[in-house]
Amino acid sequence: MTLVVMAAGMGSRFGGLKQIEPVGPNGEFIIDYSIYDAICAGFSKVVFIIKKENYEIFKETIGSRVEGKIEVEYVFQDNEKVPGEISVPETRVKPLGTGHALYCASPAIQEPFAVISADDFYGREPFFLLHESLQKGETSVIGYLIGNTLTENGSVKRGVCSTKDGKLEKLVESKVERRDGKIIGEPLNGEPSYEMDEDQPVSMLMYGIQPSILPFLEKDMAAFLRDNQSDLSTCEYLLPDALNHYADEEKIDMMLLPTTAVWKGVTYASDLEELKGYIRKLIDEGVYPSHLEQVRKCL
Repeated sequence: MTLVVMAAGMGSRFGGLKQIEPVGPNGEFIIDYSIYDAICAGFSKVVFIIKKENYEIFKETIGSRVEGKIEVEYVFQDNEKVPGEISVPETRVKPLGTGHALYCASPAIQEPFAVISADDFYGREPFFLLHESLQKGETSVIGYLIGNTLTENGSVKRGVCSTKDGKLEKLVESKVERRDGKIIGEPLNGEPSYEMDEDQPVSMLMYGIQPSILPFLEKDMAAFLRDNQSDLSTCEYLLPDALNHYADEEKIDMMLLPTTAVWKGVTYASDLEELKGYIRKLIDEGVYPSHLEQVRKCL
């Protein structure tokens, strides 16, 4: 099975290429831990989606660490690579969104695959959950407990999940933060704000997807571009929306896979020390070796 890593983001709020910011005691990056966990879970190939101008630095840093341990392929997210006859303005620099990233990667994917972000620390259990789900032929999303994903450094965006019988019914993109000891969500679609419990499941862009979605992406994104011709400088074709369209049109159930794993990200520069401390804690507990490069097999 394949692990697809989205790494074409610009990291604007963090102030640089946060994918190559060391977080481990021996200079390990966030993605080193994700790939280590993916190999443990049984994934045998990784596809990195990057910007073409970052290829050399990405290959020399992250690529050189994992080549030889897992099959590696690189694809470029390019705003000129779109379906249909509509062109994206040359002045646009920002990538066209996570759905477009997967569309760009589709030639490199022939098998069931998981999707993650290079920016995020996911914990080990979710990789095993996705591998098992993909083996069953399912399309699925990892559901983190909202309390295990928040930062004290500011508001964040989360995909708040509603489920029935283990299946995802609705996902509402919301701005979330703690206020006076409460977790408050403000839907980005303008709906009223609401309070959530600590165990409310949320999506953190970690999916298990069957390859049958790939032909669907081409026609779905072409329709998206046609519908947004007046907003091509800023609009984004997002993977959660593409998955919702796919599930609705193909009558596919999307399973929610709950996990108690702790998600950590670097939304803000001040989150970095918190992440480093959490990784040191996991090393002390024996979850990870102190030096990933010296370990050839998962513990």
